[in-house]
Amino acid sequence: MSTYIVRRLLQAVPLLILISMVVFGLIALAPGGVGEMYEGNPNISAADAARLEAQLGLDQPLYIRYWHWARRVAVGDWGTSLVTRRPVLAEIGARLPYTLQLMSTAFVVMLLIALPIGVHSALHPYSLFDHVATFWAFVGQAIPIFWFGLLLIMLFNVLLHNPTSPSTGFAWSHLWDCADCKPLLPGGGVAPYDVITPTVGQRLQHLILPVSMLALLGAGSYTRYLRGQMLEVIHLDYIRTARAKGLPERRIVWGHALRNAMTPLVTLLALDLPGLFGGALFTETIFSWPGMGRLFYQHAQRSDYPVLMGIVMVNAGLIILFNLLADILYAYLDPRVRYG
Repeated sequence: MSTYIVRRLLQAVPLLILISMVVFGLIALAPGGVGEMYEGNPNISAADAARLEAQLGLDQPLYIRYWHWARRVAVGDWGTSLVTRRPVLAEIGARLPYTLQLMSTAFVVMLLIALPIGVHSALHPYSLFDHVATFWAFVGQAIPIFWFGLLLIMLFNVLLHNPTSPSTGFAWSHLWDCADCKPLLPGGGVAPYDVITPTVGQRLQHLILPVSMLALLGAGSYTRYLRGQMLEVIHLDYIRTARAKGLPERRIVWGHALRNAMTPLVTLLALDLPGLFGGALFTETIFSWPGMGRLFYQHAQRSDYPVLMGIVMVNAGLIILFNLLADILYAYLDPRVRYG
C-alpha cells in the first residue's frame, strides 16, 4: 500500500503541471484584464493602463508569464493579488477556514441525514417512508440551490421572528412590521456585525441556514445511491449466512451490509468533496459567507489571475488527494481490494 501511495503522489506532479498550464492559458485568453478594468475611467488614460500592465508583466508572452509564475510557485511564492496587493496565500488562508467550517459541517450533517434514510428505505422498499424519501430526493435534485437559499432567508429571517421581550411571544410577522421582534435566524454573514468576538452560539446560528440548504438538497442523491446499493447487498449469500448464524439484525445491516454498500458511495464522495471544500459559489454569495467560492467570484470579475490560479491549484490538489483517500478506503471497506 505504501508503494502505491508514493507512486500515486509522484504521478500527481505532472498532472498538476498540466492542469496549471491549461488553466493559466484559459485565464489569459478570457475576456477582460487589468487594462479593461479601467476603460471608461476618466482618471486613467490608455497609456496609464498600458504602463500598469507592463509593470505587472502582463504585456509579456504567455509562456514567459507562465514560466515566471511556475518558478515562483515551485519555491512557495504563489504571487501577489493584482487587486488587493496581498500575497495569494494570505488571501486564500484568510478565506479557507470559513469554507472548511461551513462545508465540513454541511458534509457531516448530509451524511447523518443520508445514511439512516438510505438504509431504512432499502430495508423497507416501496413503503410509505421509501416513497416519501424518494420524492424528497427528486425534489432536492430538481430545486435550484439559489432559489432554496433565498426561500430559507425569506422564511426564517424575514417572516419568522423571535420576541425581544418575554411578553411578546412567538411572532409570525408579515415582512418587517414586527416592532418588538428580531429575526428567528440570521440571513447572512458569519457573526453579528456589531460583535467583535462572537460566541459559539452566535456562530452556530449563522451556520444553520447555509448548512441546512447544502445538507437538505445534497443528501437526496446520496440517499438514492445508498438505497440502490443496499438493495443489492442485503440479498447476497453472505448476508443470508449471517442471519442463519443468528447474528443480530443491527450488526448485519450496519456492520456487514452497509460496509460493502459504501464502496460505490465513496467514489461519489471523492468527486464531491473537493467541490465542497473549494467553496460553494451560490451558497457563499447568497449568505454573504466569506469563503473560497466567494473569493473566486470576486477576483474573477477583476481578472486577478494570481488568486484564480491559486484557488484552482488548491482545488486540483484536493481532487487528487480525495481520490487517493477513496482508493485507500476501498481497501479498508473491501478486503479483496489490494494494490500492488
